[in-house]
Amino acid sequence: MSDAKKGDWVRIYNVVLKASERAPQVPEDTKKVPLEMWDKGYLINDEATMGDIVEVETYIGRRIKGKLLEVNPYYDHSYGKCVPELLYIGRQLRTLLEVGDENE
Repeated sequence: MSDAKKGDWVRIYNVVLKASERAPQVPEDTKKVPLEMWDKGYLINDEATMGDIVEVETYIGRRIKGKLLEVNPYYDHSYGKCVPELLYIGRQLRTLLEVGDENE
């Protein structure tokens, strides 16, 4: 059974440059790791299973290949937990600005 079918929106992974192929002018710690790419696009293959090397067409029309990682990828990051002290800054600033205008 396949995980994805032609036309599905998917995320792929590819190693663009091996560590040994990195430019000599990059920082030492950067030279030690490969240049990696994650991208998304519409699956061109008829079907695929996670881990297969597939071809996709990106939203802007480029065709690229990579290892299938995810079907219908989505963002799951956040801006962190609520910081209550920051909730009042906007109101406090507005008050300070209004007081400043009255003193002119």
